[in-house]
Amino acid sequence: MAKQHAPQFLKLVNDAKSRVTECTVDDVKARLAAGDKFILVDVREESEFAAGHAANAIHLGKGVIERDIEAKVPDPATPLVLYCGGGFRSALAADALQKMGYTNVISMDGGWRAWTQAGLPVEKSLL
Repeated sequence: MAKQHAPQFLKLVNDAKSRVTECTVDDVKARLAAGDKFILVDVREESEFAAGHAANAIHLGKGVIERDIEAKVPDPATPLVLYCGGGFRSALAADALQKMGYTNVISMDGGWRAWTQAGLPVEKSLL
């Protein structure tokens, strides 16, 4: 069952979504199959990432992505696909990265839930 979000949070997310490009899990799957080069970024909390994440994803949590992105991804033209649990935090993070000058950022709608429902490859990390 989906988490019920607070109205002001949803207002903030919808505002961010008005400025960011979104894609579906099927879009990402097709890009992977085509061999497209992009970085898949998990913006969930560290414990969520450790419990399971999309195969080959890097972790830059929503709380630190703005601080750490330039060290991990110095070229602001690098294609990035961000995901979270369902597509809300990733939209907020994508909006922030665009404001920082990143020009090729996409938020994956449906996030981790849609990824696992689609049966796509996952990995686990040790904390």
